[in-house]
Parts: sequence; structure tokens; C-alpha cells
Amino acid sequence: MTSRQFQSTLYKIGHFINFQRFLKTNSKFKFSSECQNRPTDPLVSPNSDDDTDVEMGTRRRGKWDDERHVSSEPLLPPSDPEEAQSDAGNIALLFLLYLLQGIPLGLTAAVPMILLNRGASYKQQAEFSFVYWPFSLKLLWAPIVDSRFVARFGRRKSWLIPTQYLLALFMLFLSTCVDSLLGEGSPNVPLITAVFFCLNFLAATQDIAVDGWALTMLKRSNVGHASTCNSVGQTAGYLLGYVLFMALESAEFCNSYLRSQPEPHGIITLAGFLYNWGIVFLVTTTIVAIFKTEKKGDGEVEHDMGLVESYKLLWSIIKLPSIRTTICILLTCRVVGHKF
Repeated sequence: MTSRQFQSTLYKIGHFINFQRFLKTNSKFKFSSECQNRPTDPLVSPNSDDDTDVEMGTRRRGKWDDERHVSSEPLLPPSDPEEAQSDAGNIALLFLLYLLQGIPLGLTAAVPMILLNRGASYKQQAEFSFVYWPFSLKLLWAPIVDSRFVARFGRRKSWLIPTQYLLALFMLFLSTCVDSLLGEGSPNVPLITAVFFCLNFLAATQDIAVDGWALTMLKRSNVGHASTCNSVGQTAGYLLGYVLFMALESAEFCNSYLRSQPEPHGIITLAGFLYNWGIVFLVTTTIVAIFKTEKKGDGEVEHDMGLVESYKLLWSIIKLPSIRTTICILLTCRVVGHKF
């Protein structure tokens, strides 16, 4: 397993643990211990008094249901088109936030190509791969983001706004010195690695805040759209920061498809790209800070946990047999694929 695959595996584990943590802290998903004593439903005939509908393949309410203290509400109510339309603005905002999150990831993927063109060795490119670790290990500081906030400003905005302002300032500063860092024939790889590591650390922290905000920003029936916003928005940002940037930065591509007269350079440079997106981050963050208010989700007050309790909960989830099995599978699944 390569370093990049191992990081990807940890990233998947982090997302799985975050979902388990959400279920653990939501009272609506807690079951009574009496459910554990329920006997296995026997195989019955259509004339039986049991609670199984053989013809329809569905299950009717039976005697054991009366003895359970389980919420009759579904885990996630079915999405209503009208409800989705009423949340259109929030869905668009989530998409935008995830798109912004994908920009640093795309730029990070583009830098190794630039380093290769500037004469960097394979060893130096391997050193640069450490910049991917913040997204793989973000679950280590996720409890801090979740439990420490300014209530008057908003639980998620307390982290989202400062983080995005730092991302904007980081990009604007980097645009002034990135050319000297990349220097022809002698790129300063250790410093470039440190800079992009910090950039990805901020993007990973922003991801934690946005993931948490999505649960309360959308109506309960529309929470399922949050994962779509995540996948589509982050992928779109990655494509903008990587594919589009590499195409427009390439003199060969621009001369072949976009220009009538060839020139020795592309339409944009890395410095210009960083500067423009730094401005976009500044404007977007200011608009969100001023005009978007954060509402409290159902049961959020009751389940506010301290930092120690959050880490204890995280550790208890990691110790679950299902989680340990999943970790083993994710850490070894690619070994076989590369073996053969």
C-alpha cells in the first residue's frame, strides 16, 4: 500500500466515524434495552397471528412493537420536492462552501506536476505528499471544532469564518512569493510542503465545520442532500483547482485551443490563480458572516459535550468491533489489488 492509498483509507475511516458519532449523540436513534430481549421472529404461514405480511413482503406492527421505546419517526424522512425547493438557498450555499474547499485540494494535486517541470526529483515529490495528511487525520481535532465555539456567533460559524479568512489571506500571501519558492531548477520543496500542509489543514478544518453545519442548516427531510453537495461541490472545486488550472497554465494547451497567435506562457499563472481565489474567499466569507445566521438543530443544546467527553466518545466508537473490522478491511483491501 502506498502512502497516498493509506491516507485515502484514513480519510474514509474518518468519515465513517463522524457518521457513527452523529448517530451516537442523537437521542432519536437511541433504543431501549428491551429491544435486545426480543426473540427472533419465527417463520410463519399466512394464517399466523405474527406480525409478518407474507404476501406483501412487509412487516406490520406487532405485539413487540408496543413494548419498545423507539421513535416512530423514520431515520430520515422522505424528501419532499416542495421542501427541497424551500431549502434551495441553503443547498446552494453548501455547494459553494464545498466548492471552495475543493480549490486547495486541486491546487495541491497540481503542484507535483509543476515541481516535475521545475526539475524536482521523485524523492522531493514524495516529501510533498505529506500535505495530504490533514484530511486523513482531521478526526483527531474534530472534537475540538465541535465542542469549542462562541455561542452568540454560531457553533459552526465560530470556526468556518476565521478558517476561510485565513485561507484567503494565506492564498493572497502565497501569490506574492510562490514563484520564488518554485524557482527554476531548484524549488524549495520543504518550504512548499510546509505551506501547502498549512493550507490543507485549514481546508480540513473548514470541512469539519461545514459537515456539522449541514446537519442544522437543512431541514430534516433534506439532510440527505448534504452528501450530494459535498461530493459534487468538492469535486467541482478540485476540477477547477487542478484540471482547469493545469489547462490554462499550459502554454501548449492555450496555443492549441484558445489562441490564434502562440505565446510562450499560459493564460494564467499559479500566482494569479491564488490571488483571484483569495479574493473570492474573502468576498464569500464576508457575505456568509454578515447575511447568514446559524440556527440550532433539534436537541443540540442537550447534547453539547465538553472536550474530554468528545474524545471519550470518539475512542469508544473506534473500539467498536464493526469499526475495527472496517479499519482492517480499508487498510488491506488495496494490497490484494496491487499484488495481482
